[in-house]
Amino acid sequence: MNDELELLREWDADATPLTGPARDRARHRLLNAMAHADQRTGTGPGRRRALRLAVGAVVATAVTGTAVLIGTDGSGEGGAPGMGTPRVENAAATVLIGAAAWEREQEKEPVAPRDDQFIYSKRIIKETEQKTGEVRTYTDEMWDSVDVSKPSLTMELGREMWEEPAGKGGGVWPPRKWSELKKLPQDPEKLVLAIISHGSRPDDRSISDLDPLDRYEAYWLLGELLKNPVLPRGLRPAAYEALALVPGVRTIPGVKDSAGRTGVGIAHTGRGSYEAKYLIFDPASYEFLGFRDERISASGEKKYIQLSHVVDWGIVDRVRQRP
Repeated sequence: MNDELELLREWDADATPLTGPARDRARHRLLNAMAHADQRTGTGPGRRRALRLAVGAVVATAVTGTAVLIGTDGSGEGGAPGMGTPRVENAAATVLIGAAAWEREQEKEPVAPRDDQFIYSKRIIKETEQKTGEVRTYTDEMWDSVDVSKPSLTMELGREMWEEPAGKGGGVWPPRKWSELKKLPQDPEKLVLAIISHGSRPDDRSISDLDPLDRYEAYWLLGELLKNPVLPRGLRPAAYEALALVPGVRTIPGVKDSAGRTGVGIAHTGRGSYEAKYLIFDPASYEFLGFRDERISASGEKKYIQLSHVVDWGIVDRVRQRP
């Protein structure tokens, strides 16, 4: 991140001060540029040159309002690869950084749950049997112990299940304790590396150093973090921006969520069929809409498509209490 910070300092020193919305747009474009520079050039002088070109495009966009799109392959429109003005923006990064910007506009300072409380959430799951097209809808409710010292109650497709308290030193991902969530870095690259290392050791790698398994794990763990209905202010948009930096993330256009809304999916290509599980976003505002998953029956003969979204959540003092 040192190159990016130095470039921003140089830009701030010479540029006309930007309005709030213009600075948000510039941040959006620069994070896109960072993602693509990592994918194209790794580290070193080539990456730095790519970032300098990208920052120039960012400044032009922020000041003039003219969109300059960053190519995934560095090719220029109407020119040879690697030459001219970049032409195509990485679609997944666009959606995820747009989701971060949308979230920052909406979020307020949340009420921190106490360790002895429970996080309540209610989600709707629309499940379709693939062969017959039969559709069933479930309303699942969950009461998760914040410090995992008490039994938690979870519903899965209408069935109640109890989660036993964690033993001494035990925990869950994502963490529910506010003190643990507050420790997670909100710098996107540092957040990826922190969750990959599981907090057991400092990780001095860059995202471009991650192997395919680490990349998929980063995608999965960030997705699980985003399922937590209450996060410290700034952490959710940071998680979206972190996802934008993970290699292998791509879009699936024209998907539906559990409420029937058309959206765009964000999936990872690293494990099996990337179209099986993904996050769903509004294609215009980039608001997060829900999840898509698949389930195989115990017999292995049936496959179910699951679409879900959270409809209510809150902080309560006991199991079965609702906000």
